[in-house]
Amino acid sequence: MDLLNALRISATGLAAQRIKMNVVAENLANIETSRTQQGGPYRRKMVVLSEKPRERFRDALGRLQKKATGVEVTEVLASQQDYRLVYNPSHPDADPETGYVAMPNINLLTEMADMMVARRAYDAGIAAIANTRSMILKALEIGK
Repeated sequence: MDLLNALRISATGLAAQRIKMNVVAENLANIETSRTQQGGPYRRKMVVLSEKPRERFRDALGRLQKKATGVEVTEVLASQQDYRLVYNPSHPDADPETGYVAMPNINLLTEMADMMVARRAYDAGIAAIANTRSMILKALEIGK
């Protein structure tokens, strides 16, 4: 694998983790949203990452070098977990008979852990780019 491919792969990881951090931030911002435009409370969103699809074998046969692919965000899913029920009869969205309000299915600790994982992965991508850059500079020094 050449060093430019290593940079491309690291860049795809950075982009994917940035999207994941944005989704976690959106979840945290809507932790108390009991009514959305679609109706009902906000649903927690989750990011699905996967390897970028490889090119077809027939196309790759003609090439001298295999290209690494990286990672991509396949989709952002809404959680199907049940909503939290909170007793608050004075809330405008409360059920008039029971007094319970359906609140988003977001757990603060889970979201913070997801954000920490995404940040660590982002930091690892930055370190990989820095190391690749260092290797490129060392290789250029050899040519002097």
